[in-house]
Amino acid sequence: MILARHTQLGWFAFFAGLFIVSAAAGIYTGFYGLFAIPFAVIFFYAGWQNINACFFLLLLSLPFSFEYHFSPELGTDLPDELLMLLVSFLFFAYWCYKPGRISKETLKHPLLLLLAAWVCWMILSVVFSTRPAISIKYLLAKGWYFGAFILAPLIILKGKKAISIAAIMLVAAMAAVMFLTLVRHSYNDFSFASVNEAVYPFFRNHVNYSAMLVCAIPILLALQKLSGNRAQKLLIISVIGFSLLGLFVAYSRGAWLALLAGIISYGLVKRRLLLYTYLLLLVLSITSLFWIKSGDRYLRYAPDLKTTIFHKNFNEHLIATYKLKDISTAERFYRWIAGIRMIKDNPLTGYGPNAFYDNYKPYTIPAYKTWVSKNEDRSTVHNYFLLLVIEQGIPGLIFFLVLTGAMLYYAQYLFHRVKDIFYRTVAITAGVMLVMITVVNCLSDLIETDKIGSLFYLCLSVLVITDLNTREAFSKKTRHLKD
Repeated sequence: MILARHTQLGWFAFFAGLFIVSAAAGIYTGFYGLFAIPFAVIFFYAGWQNINACFFLLLLSLPFSFEYHFSPELGTDLPDELLMLLVSFLFFAYWCYKPGRISKETLKHPLLLLLAAWVCWMILSVVFSTRPAISIKYLLAKGWYFGAFILAPLIILKGKKAISIAAIMLVAAMAAVMFLTLVRHSYNDFSFASVNEAVYPFFRNHVNYSAMLVCAIPILLALQKLSGNRAQKLLIISVIGFSLLGLFVAYSRGAWLALLAGIISYGLVKRRLLLYTYLLLLVLSITSLFWIKSGDRYLRYAPDLKTTIFHKNFNEHLIATYKLKDISTAERFYRWIAGIRMIKDNPLTGYGPNAFYDNYKPYTIPAYKTWVSKNEDRSTVHNYFLLLVIEQGIPGLIFFLVLTGAMLYYAQYLFHRVKDIFYRTVAITAGVMLVMITVVNCLSDLIETDKIGSLFYLCLSVLVITDLNTREAFSKKTRHLKD
């Protein structure tokens, strides 16, 4: 009792002294950021005492986080990016303290080796960047994404219970945001024109919102399948129904397409055709690109600036999309063409991460220019695969495509190899989510956002965990068959 009291007094004296020293140093130097040092130490200490809780709190915060800009060029997402930084630092320190928590077998997993290869190329592209400062910031941000959603899960999500808690945290938070959005959207009769206002401030726009919402649906279906309680099943089915309603009134064509692709991919996994389909679509995409580029065919489809507008009615929006008169579609073509023309000048290392905006305008084609082409929000090319080849060169794109293909392969392979119903469900859920994420990234660059990038890396880490956790059972079965 006396010893505990002395320990508490010792910690109090330490933090009080640290605060006084930091405050004095801040006042003396004029750098008031030093005031944050004692609070950072307290956060670290509290996190170290509750290390798993920090990770689950991060997952819970993802749908609720919002963008905060310190300046036009510097912004962050609060509170999840701060939690990412804390979780990454905590788990890296924990890994150094107990290196055995991540085995050598884990670190040698093919998916992690492919990720490491991509990161190495990413670092090289930063070295040759046309904007080194912003590219280094990008690399630092990637560091805490990998720490929070790759390193931390490899330590925490080793058992079924932890994986289940993580899934529940994600979908519960997303469901809360979805219900709030539906209520706010109902005040404007679920109109297309008011959807962005309904999702603010948690999401930049309805595209980001619907992308995360559609990815939550496979997780909900998995929880419903694994639940043994009838009341829980009914609750989850109700949430799925509301999620489908929320997805419908979010009016995002990309998310609707992703939902359809997810349904198809479920059947492809069961028939062992997912990887073949992925490779076929890659070939078709490359062939189509060369076809439309040859002889400047793309110029035949240039929109009329006078008739290319934003439609407040969704039916008109869909018709305009079909006729290439929708403003967002036309602007995408404007940037895609510029992006493709950029490749020839830096095909190997690209222009550097985060350097698209500062380099693309000289490559644009006036025939595709729209009234929003000033790009005041400094957004990128709206296609993650094209963004990669622009900013990290052709090898950067190849590394990512190979990594994605390998993840899809493991999702399919594990589903058929594993007999445990829990891990089979985890594998196919990860595969379906990856397909959905791939589809939405054909029209956006959401891997670079906290909402979708986190899910992509979580899928990778969960596939690694599923593979490692089921290898022993598979080895025993194989030995038994040989005997």
